[in-house]
Amino acid sequence: MLAFPLGFQELEIAGRALEGGETPRTAASTLDPSSAIQRRRDRGGPDQASENERPDASTLLLAIHHTDLTIAAVRVCTLGDLALDVTVRLAGPLAEGGDTEAEIGLSPGGQAANVAAWSSKLGAESTFFGKRGADLAGQLAAEDLDKRGVRVLGPAEGKTGVVCALVSPDGQRSLAPDRGAAAALRPEEIEARWLAGCDHLFVSGYALFQEPVRTAARSAVAFARDEGASVSVDLSSWSALRNAGANEFRDLLTRLAPDVVFANEEEERVFGGPLPESVWILKRGARGCSFAGDERAALPVERVVDTTGAGDALAAGWIVGGADLALEAASQCVQQVGAMPVRSGSP
Repeated sequence: MLAFPLGFQELEIAGRALEGGETPRTAASTLDPSSAIQRRRDRGGPDQASENERPDASTLLLAIHHTDLTIAAVRVCTLGDLALDVTVRLAGPLAEGGDTEAEIGLSPGGQAANVAAWSSKLGAESTFFGKRGADLAGQLAAEDLDKRGVRVLGPAEGKTGVVCALVSPDGQRSLAPDRGAAAALRPEEIEARWLAGCDHLFVSGYALFQEPVRTAARSAVAFARDEGASVSVDLSSWSALRNAGANEFRDLLTRLAPDVVFANEEEERVFGGPLPESVWILKRGARGCSFAGDERAALPVERVVDTTGAGDALAAGWIVGGADLALEAASQCVQQVGAMPVRSGSP
């Protein structure tokens, strides 16, 4: 497995240097658009992959992350939900029918938005696209992402989704999502120019569980591959995967042929095991992560505050810089409240 010598703080500094057009003094290993991306121009769309056209998982892993020690302005695009996260951090066990003291926070969220924000934090050029509500909540969420260096594209219509994250005293979380307008994204609302120059497209599994957003996501994958971009999918939720039909969803992903799949252990179980032709990244929570079979322990942290978004931070870290950065981003995430990275200058 390749080693990535710079840590989270150094890459954040490098990212700020890139934004200011400066040449950083240190360098990190990242995805190189000129040589590291698997070119897909002759594939003809996301459903036309064949065994002869697809390299094996180990080749893909080396292709996406290489050893040229230079910082490239990696362009990461994400497709999925932009929502408001209501984080309820309980002080003790939930008293059913009674009151439980809690710390409650409000912030923008949604899996694809989280990955976009963490990618930007780590120095990538980051773009989110999806449908958000035409309301104050959607406006505030989009403005917050913009302040994090993420370009926000897509129509505004209906109401913005809300995700309530209930966090237990030990940092474990359960989600109650109301997706709002996000699931109503239509394929004709996706524009090919949004993915011009894209190096990697991350697709949230939530964008594949129902129509019409599923067809919109498939169109985005086709546009990304026309740009020579690699594609990843996160399985997102074992319960939503079960409700959508695990066998049908597996058939869909087999046809979509993502280069990379992110999953946790329960999602992998419901899905029926890894896709053999994709790089399979298995998130094991506090026990670390398997990167295409390379078992890595989680980094030690002083205290786990909130695990919400840790898998999204890990995905962004891997896309931008590989396993070391993935684990470091996840460790930063669990030591804060909320799924998105703390903005520079925030307390």
